[in-house]
Amino acid sequence: MFGAERTRTLLGPVDPARNIAVAPPLVSARDLIDRAGATESAVGHRRVRPTRRLVLAAGTLAVAAGAVAVLQPFEEADTSDVPGAAAGSVLVPVAYQFDSDPPAAGPQLRALAGALVDTEYDNRSGRYMYHHTKLWGDPVMTSADGRHHVAFANETKVWQAADGTGNQVTVQLEPQYPDQESRDYWRRNLGKGPAVAGTPAPATVPLPPRALTPPSADRSQLRELLKAAYGAGAVSKEVSTIYGRYVVPRQTRAEILRVLADVPGFRWRGQVTDRAGRTGVAVTFDDRPHDAQSLLIFDARTGELLAHERLTLAPVRISSYKVIIATDWTDRLG
Repeated sequence: MFGAERTRTLLGPVDPARNIAVAPPLVSARDLIDRAGATESAVGHRRVRPTRRLVLAAGTLAVAAGAVAVLQPFEEADTSDVPGAAAGSVLVPVAYQFDSDPPAAGPQLRALAGALVDTEYDNRSGRYMYHHTKLWGDPVMTSADGRHHVAFANETKVWQAADGTGNQVTVQLEPQYPDQESRDYWRRNLGKGPAVAGTPAPATVPLPPRALTPPSADRSQLRELLKAAYGAGAVSKEVSTIYGRYVVPRQTRAEILRVLADVPGFRWRGQVTDRAGRTGVAVTFDDRPHDAQSLLIFDARTGELLAHERLTLAPVRISSYKVIIATDWTDRLG
C-alpha cells in the first residue's frame, strides 16, 4: 500500500479528506518525466554529464501523500538552439484593489450573497455538467535547490453525468514560470524551457462511474462539506473543488458566500481582473505559518467562482492557479 492510500490509513479518523474521492491528476508525474527526457534527447549528440538533479513536486495533495520523483540529471549547457523548445511565460500575481490593510471580508461577502442574480446556466438543464478550466501548478517541476520552478499549463473540458460517467479532454499548453529567475534557470538547463514539439494532441479520457452528490443549500451541510472547522485555507480549497465539479445553483452559491463570511481570516481585496480578463471581486486568506496565501475570485453579480490561486508570501509569487472559464448544463457529450 503506497502513496495517498498509505497516508490515509496512517491518519485514520483524523484525516480531513477521508471521505473525499480524489480525481487523478491532469498531468501525471510520469508524463513530466517523459517530457524532461524528450528534452534530453533533443540536445542531440552533446554528452550530458550528470551534475544536477531535478525534483518533481507533484502539488499539495501528492506532497502530502509523499509522492516525489527525481528526474535524470542534466548538465548546465547552452541548448538555446534546440528546435521546437518553448520559452513560456512568467506569471504575474493578480493586482488587488485593496493591496495593503484589506478589511475583513465578512460584511462584503454577506452583501454579495444577498444580491445575487441568475447566471445563464440557472435557466438551463441537461444530462451533463460541463466545465472548461485552465490549471497551472500541479504538478510543478522544481530544481534540486528548491528555488526554480516550472509547470505546464493545461486546459481541460469535462462533460460529466450525475452517475459520474462522461468524457474529459485535456490539452497541454505552454510551460509557465512563477518568476523570471525560474524562467532563466530552465532556459539554461533545458534549452528554452521544457521541450514542446508544437501543440500536443488533446488527450481524451472516458470518466468511470462515481458517486456525485451536488452540494446542498443547507448552511450546516455546506459548512461540513467546505470543512469550515479546519479554517479558511481548507475552505478555499473545497470551494474551488465544488465549483470545478458541480453546476452550482444560485441559492447554494449564496449560502457558500455566507459560510465564507463566517470563517475567520478572509480579507476583502475588492475589484480584480482574473487571468481570463474578467472583472470580479476577491478575498484572500494569509496562512503565515506556511508562507502561503489563498485567493478566491467571484463574479460580482452571480457569485460564481471565477478563479482560485495559491501564492507564496515571501516572496510573493504564484504556486498554482485554476481558472474556471465556463460552466453549463448540456445534453451533448463532447
